[in-house]
Amino acid sequence: MRRIAISVAASTMTLSLSACGALGVTGTSSEASPTKGNDITVGVLMPEKTNTRYEEFDYPIIKAKVASLTENKGKTVYANGEADPDKQFAQMQQMIDDQVDVILLDAVDSHAIAEMVQKAKDASIPVIAYDRLAEGPIDAYVSFDNELVGEVQGRSIIEALGENADTSDKIVMMNGSPTDPNAGQFKAGARSELEGKVTIAESFDTKGWSPEVAESNMAEALEKIGKDNIAAVYSANDAMAGGIIKALEDGGVTKLPPITGQDAELSAVQRIVSGEQYMSVYKPYPQEAEAAAEMAVAKIQGKDIKFDALASDKVDSPTHKDISAQLVPVVALTKANIKSTVVADGIYKVSDICTSDFKADCESIGLK
Repeated sequence: MRRIAISVAASTMTLSLSACGALGVTGTSSEASPTKGNDITVGVLMPEKTNTRYEEFDYPIIKAKVASLTENKGKTVYANGEADPDKQFAQMQQMIDDQVDVILLDAVDSHAIAEMVQKAKDASIPVIAYDRLAEGPIDAYVSFDNELVGEVQGRSIIEALGENADTSDKIVMMNGSPTDPNAGQFKAGARSELEGKVTIAESFDTKGWSPEVAESNMAEALEKIGKDNIAAVYSANDAMAGGIIKALEDGGVTKLPPITGQDAELSAVQRIVSGEQYMSVYKPYPQEAEAAAEMAVAKIQGKDIKFDALASDKVDSPTHKDISAQLVPVVALTKANIKSTVVADGIYKVSDICTSDFKADCESIGLK
């Protein structure tokens, strides 16, 4: 995938949801082509439920945006593959059989799904890859700059270790699923920041992004490296960070090393408040989800100028080049900017984060 530079302030940038109208593009339902008005159906396929974001944020935002763009005449149909490629195949086949107008696809297995993308193409159903870059003849892609995500994570580890960080510091890398192309990009970005500055003592690819697998792998790393010799842990996402922390605590680690994450899950935000997790990457789902909904509606209604403006970046997949894309910037989430990011953007209320167990920690960082 060709890298596209996106400006980001790693720890202080705040994104306004007014940016969801990407690039200032405008367009009303009255501009729809004669053949496709507002009575459209958008199929939405999400990959799994271990990461809570898909059910709690992405799909509800897409559904609401499609409705608002079509004067409540458009509808969405939804399915979640639950980390099972075969299940997602069947779900996508059903949407093709039902002749939905367009499909937003977040693939369980980006390589294997190419066959179904081609079937949709043959049925004249556009497919927009969402969050993960699926192979096959997709019409567009909307996601975050995934290599930048890894760079932000890796950079955060170096910042946490401070001025004395050197190659004697041993890092464990807990990467994501090998079937998710994003995981490889996260890993590449992180390594670009870590290599030459610290030692990557152990590195694991985690099947299905499973917290249980991450926990087991971390226990293995502890046995090999020793509980007092791990300077930091790169965790590609928050769910795995939870498993990693459990393994460290069960292994007798009393002072947790800096641990990264991604997705700004509520439990991870609370771990950041309490000091168990150093950071997460906040990916503003409303911006990504609303952009995807806008692209889907514009594509099927024939608003080519608006669609091209929304997807003004270009990326390459293993099977196709120069795919129209929109890549959304990310933010390093730490104790310092919880209020200006996930709270300001309406993802969580302070009361969601600062429950009784975290009240004192919240007060200590001025989160109230």
